[in-house]
Amino acid sequence: MRLGVMIGVAGEGTALPEMIERVRATAEAGLDSVYFSQLFSWDAVTLATLVAREVPGIDVGTAVTQTYPRHPLALAGQALTAQAASGNRFILGVGPSHPEIIEKAFGHSYDRPARHVREYLTSLMPLLRGEEVDHHGEVITVAGRTIVPGAVAPPVLLAALGPVMLGIAGELADGVVTVWTGPRAIGEHVAPTIGRAAERAGRPGPRVVAGVMVSVTHDPDGVRQSVAAAVGAAGRLPSYRAILDRQGMSGVHETVIAGDEDTVERSIRTYADAGATEFVASLVGDERERARTLALLSAIRGRH
Repeated sequence: MRLGVMIGVAGEGTALPEMIERVRATAEAGLDSVYFSQLFSWDAVTLATLVAREVPGIDVGTAVTQTYPRHPLALAGQALTAQAASGNRFILGVGPSHPEIIEKAFGHSYDRPARHVREYLTSLMPLLRGEEVDHHGEVITVAGRTIVPGAVAPPVLLAALGPVMLGIAGELADGVVTVWTGPRAIGEHVAPTIGRAAERAGRPGPRVVAGVMVSVTHDPDGVRQSVAAAVGAAGRLPSYRAILDRQGMSGVHETVIAGDEDTVERSIRTYADAGATEFVASLVGDERERARTLALLSAIRGRH
């Protein structure tokens, strides 16, 4: 299982030099990847591209950038540019986001998001391979081709939690990226659902990338309380509420891995046993706790 770090919502009060240094520390720790998420400020694809030019030896990606505001032709050009600039170390994570963001902030209809995602990936995947696309669907029209010398098609991950989206991810994308999802849900729901869809489509075994908040700490309850206060509202979003209900959890704070080094390492290993191919940690807690967590991830990677 690969190990990576999620830097967080790109631009949440963090300057570019600090983000570059965080990625540099992650690379020096020997980890495999670093991801940026997308909201309204920093552009995650551009940020990953800039960071890749500054920090060699680590994969960079988005987890995730929203599909609705970005036409497939435009995003294909961005992603292939990131590939060329990074020496083909870029991973493109995409997702439809949530109606609260897409409708209220961007003004797009969120009607039938699965239809949107299917048409989006049907166009995006061949564009990334440099193929001509002429797609006239119910919600997306794409006519054109995207070629960037030196760039190969990046792996594409779809943010998916429910069975329909996981099926689309297995059929059309290279894998899935999850949040608020424990090892049992990975093993009993996510990995088998996307795996069956990929097999039916004749595609290779998919990537299963699990994004998890992690803290090596003497105060696990305090860390979980801080997470609940900071991002607990996410648990009210329908897709997140559904995956929490599937796990019998009251809120997103219950998915946090927190405790001493042994406790955290055992918890991380359960994700590999459940079928995750990559574990991406969002480091939470104070500065010392985040440093301890990164050191533990480095030690785990060094042993495997």
